[in-house]
Amino acid sequence: MKFRNIAFAISVSALAAAGCQKKYDQYLENPNKPTAVSPNLILTGVLSDLNSDKPWSLVTRWCQFDACNYNYYGDQRYDWTGAGLNYQTLENVVRMEVEAKRVGEADQNVYATLGKFFRAYFFYRMTNLAGDLPLKDALKGLEMTTPAYDSQKEVFVQVLKWLDEANVEMAALIAKSGDGKIDGDFYFGTKSAWQRTINAFRLRVLIALSKKTGDADLKVTQSFAAIVADGAKYPLLRNTGDNLQYVYSSYNKYPSNPDNLGFDATRYNMSATYLNALVAIKDPRAFATAEPATKQLSNGKTPADITAYVGAPSGEDLAAMSSKMADAVNAEYSLRSRSRYYANYNAEPGVLVGYAEMCFNIAEAINRGWATGNAEDWYKKAIKASIGSYGIPVDAAGSFNKVYPYGATNAVTYPISFDFDNTYYQQASVKYSGNNATGLQQILLQKYLAFFQNSGWEAYFNWRRTGVPDFNTGTGTGNSGRIPKRFQYPTNERTTNLSNWEKAVKNQFGGTTDDINGDMWLIK
Repeated sequence: MKFRNIAFAISVSALAAAGCQKKYDQYLENPNKPTAVSPNLILTGVLSDLNSDKPWSLVTRWCQFDACNYNYYGDQRYDWTGAGLNYQTLENVVRMEVEAKRVGEADQNVYATLGKFFRAYFFYRMTNLAGDLPLKDALKGLEMTTPAYDSQKEVFVQVLKWLDEANVEMAALIAKSGDGKIDGDFYFGTKSAWQRTINAFRLRVLIALSKKTGDADLKVTQSFAAIVADGAKYPLLRNTGDNLQYVYSSYNKYPSNPDNLGFDATRYNMSATYLNALVAIKDPRAFATAEPATKQLSNGKTPADITAYVGAPSGEDLAAMSSKMADAVNAEYSLRSRSRYYANYNAEPGVLVGYAEMCFNIAEAINRGWATGNAEDWYKKAIKASIGSYGIPVDAAGSFNKVYPYGATNAVTYPISFDFDNTYYQQASVKYSGNNATGLQQILLQKYLAFFQNSGWEAYFNWRRTGVPDFNTGTGTGNSGRIPKRFQYPTNERTTNLSNWEKAVKNQFGGTTDDINGDMWLIK
């Protein structure tokens, strides 16, 4: 009897334990959180993440487009630590592809094809910021918690492969099902618009590899020439209307807007690297993006005089910069244009991959002898696209208005005349000097100016690759007067993936220091 009672008790306990286990497993599932979601909804989130490097952010300050003159709001220091990487967004890309298959999409579908572009876009960004990265072992979930690092060359090889495949697949999808809108896409209305973006972005990646033209695995010059030569196979952006750009509104507000006018409009100056370069070539973008320095106005100049616009050196000691802006009527440096950037919530779109940049990239490639064509034609198209995006007339002589001061009852309108072909372009510093070193410098400087407040890190990446323009350094920029070449890896890599992190650092920099001043493979 005792044995049977004990056995019965054990049976009851086992059943109870099983019941508890079942309930425990059920509790692991959150009934308020979906376990499946339509791929178009995930796509919308990923598309929003493309715009992570916004205008007037720290990124644009490090690109030396603007400067902060008040330490409560920030500074210009390049004391970089861990990079902000995009693996979480890439996990969503993987999920989007899984969900597309779950709802019955074919193996080759628009979400899988866009997934290749997203992988290329984010891995290009991440490897440019840090160097070698986990790629092949990444995005495997809990089955891979210590991913090995792939070399930066391997990352670029894969990025180019994804882009090539995405172009071919998108063309096939268009041929099969038409050129309609992709469900969940808020950037474009057609698949062909994405195909153009994919190919324009591929030109960006190839230009970034300008120091690696001798590498047979990358095929930099051959690939670039093939894309430019075959518009049917590799359609490209046709004008600024084809830009991949984030359009701001009263719902998705431009970072500088009426809500923060009173907080920071006078706390940020235009950078000397950007603004003084415009002034030197009498470029009307100075009038569009900046305000005159009030000290220059006090000395008798008007807002229609381009020499009244003065940028703040990023390397200047912050206390000195602040003191020079303390007197509102005798401020030495220009502020960002309040009439442009604080008058509404949609000052301008945030360009991610744009026509002007693509034209500059083609001009640079022709200058370098990678492709055939007329570099000057592409150079002029690019400058016109950038200047014209500010509402400045470029196709014929005309004028545009500079209103100053913003918001004042006594504001005065100053008509600014502008003639691109007969005046602006005839300056020796602007007119293309030919396929030589001077011509290349002109292309690179104008490309930098066109990157103002758009395209994320590209202005910095291009400076690091070419040295154009001269970035300003000093006490204000920190890092012992140097512009760093990269970010460190995120701290959690050292704590959770130490062995692979150590190998990556040693392979790249020959020691144990995750050095922000170290030269990655890309720029050697």
